[in-house]
Amino acid sequence: MTQLPEVPPTDTELTGVRNFRDVGGLPTVDGRKVRHGRLYRSGHLAHATEADAAFLAGLGLHTVFDFRNAADHKLDGLDVELPGVRNVSIPLSDPADGAEFWRLVRDGNIQQLRSILADGRGSDRMIASYRSIITDRTAEHSRVLHALAEDSVPALMHCAAGKDRAGLSIAVSLLAVGVEKEAIEADYLKSNDAHRRYKVRRSDTSSAGVSDEVMELLNPLFGAHPDYLAAAFTAIEETWGGTERYLTEGLKLTPATRERLRERLVEDA
Repeated sequence: MTQLPEVPPTDTELTGVRNFRDVGGLPTVDGRKVRHGRLYRSGHLAHATEADAAFLAGLGLHTVFDFRNAADHKLDGLDVELPGVRNVSIPLSDPADGAEFWRLVRDGNIQQLRSILADGRGSDRMIASYRSIITDRTAEHSRVLHALAEDSVPALMHCAAGKDRAGLSIAVSLLAVGVEKEAIEADYLKSNDAHRRYKVRRSDTSSAGVSDEVMELLNPLFGAHPDYLAAAFTAIEETWGGTERYLTEGLKLTPATRERLRERLVEDA
């Protein structure tokens, strides 16, 4: 395997790309750490500035995994092209999927928002989606992990906000190389940082349209919440009886593939 150069931790704030970070440095259960410069995560790259694109191009990326769907592409646009980088589209379900739902999020009045989000309905929708992405998207996650094991590192994973679909794909990748669940959660919750959060889009930008109550109702959709990730981990336990069976039976990872993943993503012992 070609030895990739070590690079320092990268937590750069880009202008047109939100929620970018390197997951290097996270601890594994056997006392090692994820290599820096191997696995990055972010929001979409459609609005990347020239400076953003130059920075990303300088990372030596092999592959960009885009987990957005056609509706996302229509809303935000396609990623900017990075020279020499392979772009792989693997659509995953949006946790708040549905054109009508998102229309209400953007355009609905307070009564409509209450009807779809109040009394825990927003959180319940997100939790159900996180569970579904784990249980119903094993083929997609298996494809990503096998690609990482073969030739796709360094890689950048993103969805729209870089929080849910990319967050779960990163979490699954980190589980596969033995990163501690507490560390996975800590990285996941970084998406709540003010400079990282996906900007809420509302057609009514008046004080009423973006009132405290409106923002509170929308928070379950735009925030990273520990119970969402916990629901994903619980789905693994309930469906496969544990992480090991999830990786071997659910994601079809052989011991050899997992060892290649560790070689590519984890520091030597």
